[in-house]
Amino acid sequence: MKNIGKIAAAVALATGALTVHAQQGKPARIVVAFPAGGPIDIVARMLAPKLGEVLGQQVLVDNRGGANGMIGTDHVAKSAPDGLTMILASTSAITISPAVYPKMTYDPVRDLATVALVSTTPELLVVHPSVPVKSVKELVALAKSKPNALSVASTGSGGLPHLALELLKVNSNTQMLHVPYQGAAPAVTAILGGQVHGLFADLPVLLPHVQGGKLRALGVASPKRSSLLPDLATMAEQGLPGVEAINWYGIMVAGKTPRDTVARLYEGVVKTLNDPGVREKLIARGADPVGSTPEQFSDYLKKDLERWAKLARTTNIKVD
Repeated sequence: MKNIGKIAAAVALATGALTVHAQQGKPARIVVAFPAGGPIDIVARMLAPKLGEVLGQQVLVDNRGGANGMIGTDHVAKSAPDGLTMILASTSAITISPAVYPKMTYDPVRDLATVALVSTTPELLVVHPSVPVKSVKELVALAKSKPNALSVASTGSGGLPHLALELLKVNSNTQMLHVPYQGAAPAVTAILGGQVHGLFADLPVLLPHVQGGKLRALGVASPKRSSLLPDLATMAEQGLPGVEAINWYGIMVAGKTPRDTVARLYEGVVKTLNDPGVREKLIARGADPVGSTPEQFSDYLKKDLERWAKLARTTNIKVD
């Protein structure tokens, strides 16, 4: 899914500008369903200027945080299907929330249309330097010797970092105390201050603290090692192949958006991802650019929905 140039060439439109709607002068928006300053907001602001240039109209970033991303997602699902209101969607609100929340105000498959999978980034497990472990194997051994004595934070109940922890517990047969925070910033503050022992979060959020020696990285929850932490083993390499947690960011629009509008947006996103400046910034942040077609993104999304639904059933995770 990462041969962006080939995909772009194969689907390039034969004629016409890329403007997504006839309402000239009206800006398009990328909704970010989380507060400003977080990892997904940063990626959206990397994309917006170049995407606007490619589409021939201004593209603004619109932060609508709350309810683990569901407020902003619901807003886009109910927006006019004209392509002017997009969302940079992510794993939590699209494929995890349906599995852990008993009531949803939108159906991610029915009420939203996939445009392009923008990037992926793995979850990273870190501990405070005071914790006497240097690998996942050592952490598991410590957790087994002291059930529920180790506290591991997440960025919120029902989010990807929380589910990553549940995967770790299930696959290692351990008991650890989950401590949810309202977002990445307070969770990082808590572990830096030694209030919790460990934390699962997106790699870009934790990378500066790992590189600065303030946190110790134990493992990355992806099939391959991160190019930014090449010496850090994956969970699979440390004997836990079932602990795989990848956060993805993708552009989606209202479900009834016409296919030709989706196609134009897709071409615009791929051209944006092909821009060297945008691509380099994403990679430097630990985000792996993708650029898949709407159909590929849809298939990816459906498989992700099934995966998290299975874990939620196994662990009986529900969020009120």
